[in-house]
Amino acid sequence: MDLGLKDKVAVIMGGTSGVGLKTAETFLQEGAKVAICGRSKERIEKASNHLFSFGSKEDIYAGQCDVTSKEDVDSFIQATANYFGGIDILVNAAGHSVMGYFFDITDEQWQEQIQLKYFAIIYAVRAVHPHLVERGGGRIININATLAKEPERHMVATAATRAGLLNLSKTLSQELAQDNILVNSVSLGLIKTDQWERRRLKNAPDQDPEEYYADLAKKRNIPLGRVGEAEEVADVIVFLASEKASYVAGSTIETAGALGKAL
Repeated sequence: MDLGLKDKVAVIMGGTSGVGLKTAETFLQEGAKVAICGRSKERIEKASNHLFSFGSKEDIYAGQCDVTSKEDVDSFIQATANYFGGIDILVNAAGHSVMGYFFDITDEQWQEQIQLKYFAIIYAVRAVHPHLVERGGGRIININATLAKEPERHMVATAATRAGLLNLSKTLSQELAQDNILVNSVSLGLIKTDQWERRRLKNAPDQDPEEYYADLAKKRNIPLGRVGEAEEVADVIVFLASEKASYVAGSTIETAGALGKAL
């Protein structure tokens, strides 16, 4: 199936690991050009070298950027537009979760989650909007989680801010539709990412990885019976960015193995 992505320019906020990196791979495989960013020069270099297996240097741009810094985001988006001559797609994939109950979460952790789940998206959308308008429209995909609809007490800060992001995404889908910019969300369940790998190595370093994830799926009662792969999420993101999703806007697609129970 031709997704109509050849020579489209996709900006992935984050993109140096996990779902973001797999999404960059998939875009390149579909003939698109990609821009990724991160705070660590070492991780950016490692991710770039990895992506060169899927596309040429002319198809890949990587820049150092703290997504919670308006100045960094503005600079990265403009540099991407200058490098490729425009932008068609924005994927907001940066961020991480904080575990803890309400009275365990510090003010600093609350602020961090608010910056990552709200302002990072606000800055990126503001910066990319004129470039998408110049192209006659585009796509914005925000990566969210089932926590947005189903709060977990032990992840109160992340759950609360993800709920706000879901609301923001819906509002943006309505406001930006007049510019032919389609805004959607992809809601994740348990996906094998670097964050989960760090937890595995910390909590069960001697356990076989496949056994660990099988136990995790059973413990979390995932109906599909397994933890998801990053490439499975990437496929959904790339579909939403494609011409095949030309009338999909304001939607949230759960990629969670039927884990989510909310309607």
